[in-house]
Amino acid sequence: MKVELNVDGENIEINDFVQKILGKTAAASAESLHGVDPTWKEIDIHIKK
Repeated sequence: MKVELNVDGENIEINDFVQKILGKTAAASAESLHGVDPTWKEIDIHIKK
């Protein structure tokens, strides 16, 4: 699983451990929703403050 973090257009380097935590949390959250195909290929999450 490859996870990228961009804040205000700037790429933030994250190590493998953080990639696993962010990736698995996002994947599990999305997969628990009705209508999400469990064979998904890519998930995009955009957060604005």
